[in-house]
Amino acid sequence: MNEGWFERRTHHWTEWTPQRLVELKRETGTTVSLVVPARNEEATVGRIVSRVREELLERVPLIDELVVMDSDSTDATAREAADAGARVHRTVDVRPDLGHHHGKGEALWKAQFVTGGDILLFLDADLVEWDTHFVSGLLGPLLQESGVELVKAFYDRVLDREDARPTHEGGRVTELVARPTLALRWPALSGVVQPLSGEWAIRRCLLRELPVPTGYGVELATLVDTHLRRGVDAIAQVGMGRRAHHHQSLHGLGAMATELLAVADRRAGAEPGTDAVELHQYGTGGKTMTTEVGLVERGPASRVGPPPAGPEGPRAREAAGQC
Repeated sequence: MNEGWFERRTHHWTEWTPQRLVELKRETGTTVSLVVPARNEEATVGRIVSRVREELLERVPLIDELVVMDSDSTDATAREAADAGARVHRTVDVRPDLGHHHGKGEALWKAQFVTGGDILLFLDADLVEWDTHFVSGLLGPLLQESGVELVKAFYDRVLDREDARPTHEGGRVTELVARPTLALRWPALSGVVQPLSGEWAIRRCLLRELPVPTGYGVELATLVDTHLRRGVDAIAQVGMGRRAHHHQSLHGLGAMATELLAVADRRAGAEPGTDAVELHQYGTGGKTMTTEVGLVERGPASRVGPPPAGPEGPRAREAAGQC
């Protein structure tokens, strides 16, 4: 592990108050877009949006816009988010000329075309134990240090157990796939406590230059690509305390792991040669379950041309030069 990096770039959310961050925003002329990707999260997304809007838009103007990217929901996610005060975009309706893929990464990639902030901050929609310091903590390193371009959150995760015991374990896919992959291929990133955390912030001028996997591989891809393009010192991490969210089945995690391995292979120089693979899993009595796992990656947003003539176009400002 890169001990020097860990000491320089590991923070705690209490290092900054929202008021101090507002001052830094003014001094640097920085704008912030908070994006919540959501798929069938009607039970939680409204509370998240309401809390952020009240605390960080109305009480303290730390963020400039609050956007929910509705990723193919079949429930009332969009209505709950809009009623709570978010601007809601259905992923499929954003730049339809570019086609549509299912997945979290697709929602984050398309968010670049409907937001305008210099910093994009992503917050998962299934949080059940959290607070708005997740947002302020992520912004701290980016507003304080110009050399920081990507910030990852880490937490004491609350497990689905009767004792609700907190732990630094990063989840089954993190411990069994992501950490071993980083240790073998990019050991400088071994000090990242939770490389797959869904709460992270990035400078637009960097994100728009990166390829983005359309599925769950987006977090690992962004972390590795930032390291490869900018170096490990462009990455920081912030401890947020406790976090709880809903967990997926083991079979669901198998598809996530497949996507992560494809992301790692690409960045190690081995292209998968296909846009999807069939993952075969087995249940009681050897019953076969087959899942098609998409491996598509969107190209950098900076290379996407303007939309066809029409009333709507991308809201994002073009970032000039390098970060």
